[in-house]
Amino acid sequence: MTRVNRAPMGVLLYFAGTLMLGLYFTFAAVQGDYGVFKRAEIDAEARALTEELALVQADVARLENLTRRLSDTYLDLDLLDERARDVLGMVRADEIVIR
Repeated sequence: MTRVNRAPMGVLLYFAGTLMLGLYFTFAAVQGDYGVFKRAEIDAEARALTEELALVQADVARLENLTRRLSDTYLDLDLLDERARDVLGMVRADEIVIR
């Protein structure tokens, strides 16, 4: 009689467990909370927020400029005249308004 050598069941279970553990850690490295896809999503969100911050900072700078130009220390008469006409609807006595 010939005897067939089979791998012991423990070795097969060990390699199957190792393979499953490796697959789990690979999945976690790609899809997990700290994975590659999450990192790409965070980077894209950071770029979008940086662009939005630049827009808000430009708007703040523009408003600060307008505020400074209407302050007591520096008064831009043209800007004051423009704002009075726009906001209050004021006109000079020698002007004709056509609507």
